[in-house]
Amino acid sequence: MKVDIFDTIKRVLNVARRECGILVMNPIYASCMVVFPLLVVFFFTDIMHEGQPQEMPIGVVDLDNTSTTRALVRKLDGFQTSHVVGYYNNVEEARRAIQRNKIYAFMYFPKGTTDELLASRQPKISFYYSGTSLTAGALLFRDLKTMSVLGSAAVGQATMRAKGFSDTQIQAFMQPIVVDLHPLNNPWINYNMYLSTMLIPGILLLFIFLITPYSIGTELKFKTNKELMRISKGDILVAMVGKFLPQFFIFLTIMYIYMWYVFGHLGFPHSGGAGRLIALGFLSVLASQSFGIFVFGLMPSLRMSMSLCSLWGVLSFTTGGFTFPVFAMDGAIEAIAQLFPLRHYYMIYQKCIFNGYPLHIAWFNIMALGILIALPFFVLGKLRKALTEYVYIP
Repeated sequence: MKVDIFDTIKRVLNVARRECGILVMNPIYASCMVVFPLLVVFFFTDIMHEGQPQEMPIGVVDLDNTSTTRALVRKLDGFQTSHVVGYYNNVEEARRAIQRNKIYAFMYFPKGTTDELLASRQPKISFYYSGTSLTAGALLFRDLKTMSVLGSAAVGQATMRAKGFSDTQIQAFMQPIVVDLHPLNNPWINYNMYLSTMLIPGILLLFIFLITPYSIGTELKFKTNKELMRISKGDILVAMVGKFLPQFFIFLTIMYIYMWYVFGHLGFPHSGGAGRLIALGFLSVLASQSFGIFVFGLMPSLRMSMSLCSLWGVLSFTTGGFTFPVFAMDGAIEAIAQLFPLRHYYMIYQKCIFNGYPLHIAWFNIMALGILIALPFFVLGKLRKALTEYVYIP
């Protein structure tokens, strides 16, 4: 059978022209494809623009109330991430302040701390922090622990200096091993660079997951499926390509706007270069659309397909591996994680863009995205039957 390529292209363009009219007439598309995705881009990058939380409120329970403990509190207050906002009479009051979200942590100096410190009797300085907010808890734990160590070190330094030791000898005794720390690629430990590069693409892919089955399902709901098949002359492949071509270009444009804003305007590190970012955005958008078409082909129901796609999109944040490593998960979860486009987006970004390794390092993830893109071909027959024979059931 001879295929007229020009006639095929003409039918695709006719379906695409029809789809453009639908996109303009239905405000849901403008909201979910342009407005909300752009709001997400600017919201997340702005809310974390400082890179790390700063001046987080903490409290102090100082029952010793000496010049030494007050000096330690002033040093603690001088840290970038900590800010002493209250003094409490006992541990119970400070604990209630944490429970009411007035403070994230507090340090406790029992009575006699300075005397025991000067007598080298190892006084117990306690600090408590809330683990409800993981980031705040981890950062304040670092500050509180550092201050606890500095307290004993200051007394030891003064004692050794009184005994006639030189500063070099004191330094060698107090810190026998000097740590030379070099965080790679993100030396600022900037949480914006870490979180925004995965949360925002994940939300964009979630919008694609939802809009794709919605577009097909509404053809059945509003009984326009016959018109779609008539324009495509019964060719389901032409119908799907023409229908999702305008959406593909819109979503791809939004993805590239995000990449330009984050990596170009805000200057997030991207050692792999712009070419790999462009290719990654193209593959990710196409794979997400293909997965949405595949899901609707499996279950040609507007409600069920959107429910499954929304579940899949939300689970992507868990199985992506950027908050908890996939290899540390259960074996079954680790296997299922390979079915999520966001997982492969993250691995390609991490290996080839953030760290700048060659593309062949991420061959498995590139191949996985290619397989996801090919999924709709396995359900074309069922899609054709759905658009020609099925009746919409609410």
